Amino acid sequence: MNDCILRALTGDGAVRAFSAVTTNMVEQARTTHFLSPTMTAALGRTLTACAMMGCMLKNDDESISIQIDGHGPGGRIITLSDSSANVKGYADNPACELPLKNGKLDVGGAVGKDGFLGIVRDYGMKECYTGKVELVSGEIGDDLAQYFAQSEQVPSVVALGVLVDTDCSVKAAGGLIVQVLPNATDEHITALENMIAQLPPITTIISGGGTAEDILARAFASFDSYTFETLETKYKCDCSRDRIKRAVASLGKKEITDIINTQGSAELTCHFCNTKYTLSKDELEELIG
Repeated sequence: MNDCILRALTGDGAVRAFSAVTTNMVEQARTTHFLSPTMTAALGRTLTACAMMGCMLKNDDESISIQIDGHGPGGRIITLSDSSANVKGYADNPACELPLKNGKLDVGGAVGKDGFLGIVRDYGMKECYTGKVELVSGEIGDDLAQYFAQSEQVPSVVALGVLVDTDCSVKAAGGLIVQVLPNATDEHITALENMIAQLPPITTIISGGGTAEDILARAFASFDSYTFETLETKYKCDCSRDRIKRAVASLGKKEITDIINTQGSAELTCHFCNTKYTLSKDELEELIG
């Protein structure tokens, strides 16, 4: 099953939704970062949400980042998506693993809840918009719902799930975001409350063969009509040797000279894909020039 996101709107324009299947994307993140099962779930949920929020962007040059720091043993989680739902991310402590909590992976324990969730929207201009809320549970979905309600004043349902198999691979991953728009009525809200009460775990739907369209059909079952479009989503890092050079050049002449004198060359590793880049002494001297 290919990963994808559906972007949908009810016929009356009162409710919008984003449903996603991201199993392959989260598995790629797991193998790239050598994630433990708990951190696979933590980073996987955040990547899935970030990809869906990328689909909320309007212009090609825009991007969005989710930054979570709950001061838990898993450390910070950083994810980034462009408007085409190309997403990347990392966790400070990818090997963090905790005992099961009530038979489930303890994502909240790994993330912690003594901190903040921040959303950074880059509109392709000089300044970015940043919104920040205190963490509710560290389980990611609850915290994002709190962000939408508090920072953007948009009541939202956020359901995220990652099911890790016995061999630690990702068996199923996906998500759902449903948002009430300004012209929604009490009937719309009641319908969504009923949907939430009856919605099974996202990973139950996907592992049973369900698609993003099946998830959306459950979310919009009470509405007369809706339209949707399908977008591909994938884990994709856009790092390059030129970008690494620009990053080193920004350090300034003095610091680059110090690197040449003390190390001779520079080795840098991309946080998002673990690709290593080595800049020789000649390349460093060229940057100074």
